[in-house]
Amino acid sequence: MAEIAFLGLGVMGSAMAANLARSGATVRGWNRTPDRPTVAQAAAAGVAIAPDLAAAVAEADLVFSCLGDVPDVQQVLLGAGGAATAARTGALFVDFTTIGSVAAIELGTALRSLGFGFLDAPVSGGDVGAQRGTLTIMVGGELADFERSRPWLAPMGQTIRHCGPIGSGQAVKLCNQVLAAGHMLALCEALQLAAAQDLDPQLVIEVCSTGAAGSWALANLGPKILAEDLAPGFAITHMQKDLRLVAEAAGHCALPVTDLANQIFQRVSALDDGQGAQQGTQAAIRAYKTTIPK
Repeated sequence: MAEIAFLGLGVMGSAMAANLARSGATVRGWNRTPDRPTVAQAAAAGVAIAPDLAAAVAEADLVFSCLGDVPDVQQVLLGAGGAATAARTGALFVDFTTIGSVAAIELGTALRSLGFGFLDAPVSGGDVGAQRGTLTIMVGGELADFERSRPWLAPMGQTIRHCGPIGSGQAVKLCNQVLAAGHMLALCEALQLAAAQDLDPQLVIEVCSTGAAGSWALANLGPKILAEDLAPGFAITHMQKDLRLVAEAAGHCALPVTDLANQIFQRVSALDDGQGAQQGTQAAIRAYKTTIPK
């Protein structure tokens, strides 16, 4: 059995680490903020919470990370006192954070030069997918490293695809985020149109989910909008970070729907004295209700 370090026990990471522990793996978890409720949830599922980063990775065969943004990943993995300074040679690093292809290639190059393996493996499926172990995992890196990681990706993901060399998983994830952002706008506008026609919005969700317009957002986030449940499965601040990476990758490629989505998320982020950014992406409906005229 492999020993696994899991760095980053937030909403996504804690659920993923918990599924690993339930599968029988020995998992040592670490989080920069140890008193978060999600850390306790991981511990309750069998994840051993390490007292510090070095203790988490010292005996690990695989080092999984699920963090926030590019600087977080660079600091936790490669910074002073980071995972690379304490992990044993030959360990395989697998990063689930969405950081874009450029950063993934730089990170992978640095880790490989230190004697480690590396895979970029961003995920999709939100908190529900993380809890159920049904995430889509998009992997970039050497095929041999992918095969080495596959048994331990399986408890966390339903669709696990090798997408090509390092950076390829990130490239596919950015395409995924363009789709996710566009679907969210379409969902909000469909619900607005339903209200304008005095339709039961639940009826619209149920019927349209079964046809060509069906989407994960419609089926999973539509009901949350109706329930006024704006708690973050995937926070707007994270989507804004991902759309920043999309813009950096796009170059001269025109992405008008994505640009509009970014504007909508910015409007919601500014609400509640800037706390709107901490709500789930389904809170995009607030922009339509409060700042977009009919």
